[in-house]
Amino acid sequence: MSKLPIGKLDSDLLKAIVFDKLTYRRDEVIVRPGIGEDCAVMDYGEYECVLSTDPITASIEDIGHLAIHVSCNDIASNGIEPVGLMLAALLPEGTTAEQIEVMMEQAGRASEEIGVEIIGGHTEITRAVNQPILVSTAIGRAVKGYSQSATDMREGDVIIITKNAGIEGTGIIAGERDLSAVLSPEEIAEAKAMINQVSVVNDGIIAGSVGTHGMHDVTEGGILGGVWEMCTISGLGASIDESAIPVSPITKKICEYLDLNYLRLISSGSMMIACAAEKKDEMIKKLEVAGIKATCIGTVESKEHGVRFTDGREIDPPSADEIYKAV
Repeated sequence: MSKLPIGKLDSDLLKAIVFDKLTYRRDEVIVRPGIGEDCAVMDYGEYECVLSTDPITASIEDIGHLAIHVSCNDIASNGIEPVGLMLAALLPEGTTAEQIEVMMEQAGRASEEIGVEIIGGHTEITRAVNQPILVSTAIGRAVKGYSQSATDMREGDVIIITKNAGIEGTGIIAGERDLSAVLSPEEIAEAKAMINQVSVVNDGIIAGSVGTHGMHDVTEGGILGGVWEMCTISGLGASIDESAIPVSPITKKICEYLDLNYLRLISSGSMMIACAAEKKDEMIKKLEVAGIKATCIGTVESKEHGVRFTDGREIDPPSADEIYKAV
């Protein structure tokens, strides 16, 4: 049997060897695992409990910071605020107490920034890993029926993204690679600082207050992966204007230098939002009033249309993220 590539399992394989094996069902579960589904949702009477788990495997320098934000971003993609988080740390032999302290200081600061409490977890030195891995599980709460999902997408909806493509990937690469051949010291500092822009909690809460037909935190697979996954959840297609997708000139420089596609680069910090066309202006205005750049990049189309660029090119399913070519 052939070995699998680095990165998330492709969608067909994930369904066949993971999701299709999970057959037991409980009545309390409202939303179950699915391609591109950021969160599970459980019935808790008048409330819904929303949960999401993510590992940090590509970055070491900012691992504590990222571990908090990536899971909380998923909760925000349902339009609600994260309230608690469990954190498991698997650390290789040779890890020092000082290194653990740095990770936890990062995690503590990040949790305070977004107002989520770290309520438990696990810390272990193990031979099973050769670099630190943090796995976080975030928990949110919403009044029943408020949680928003891409299953609500409709033909004619608009697709909006916040901030820029490739935010997290740019921050990770700048922290892990020598980019002095392509960037000035000031640009390197700006690229590294992008790691501080990975939260979309405010983006999700604001968009949720306007009303969406689903959101998706843009993580592995980048902007195009996010579009494809939202269309898979909804069973619809999309028409995406590639020229409308915003990207920092610094991200572009890095991707050209390392031969990466910024549209398929991990991009925590960008929230993808589907909403009714008549809400587009209100959505963009509310986000921009809060200091969050928002750009309409396309429309939701029929399933028969497929997931395509406006020039007709097909958008392929996500595969291994571009970050693994660089880090």
